[in-house]
Amino acid sequence: MHISFFSYLCTRKSEEQVKMIVYNTTYTMPEGDARDFVIWAMQSMVPRVLEQGLLSQPRLLRILSHHDQETECMSLQFAVESTAQLHRWYTQQGAALLEELTKMFDGRIVGFSTIMEEING
Repeated sequence: MHISFFSYLCTRKSEEQVKMIVYNTTYTMPEGDARDFVIWAMQSMVPRVLEQGLLSQPRLLRILSHHDQETECMSLQFAVESTAQLHRWYTQQGAALLEELTKMFDGRIVGFSTIMEEING
């Protein structure tokens, strides 16, 4: 039986059954900036995000597919209780961190974010 994505979204389980929202940002950068990005993310960005208390469970992952020899791709993920909480974090802290990243690396690192929801059985 084929179910369209739209109909799936319309019939999905109630919000109480959703275990987690994952905020994922995928970054692409020149290979020469990868080490400095990891240092900045793990020693500066992540501790500040966790200190604020709206996001949790950080994970930094290297993406092994879809890049060439001159670039690195990384995914930085956080758990968050709701999209409303994520929006509050972004307006209070996220936009400033993005600006800091852009200035620090002179625009050489670009990212795009996705908001994902854990699916329960």
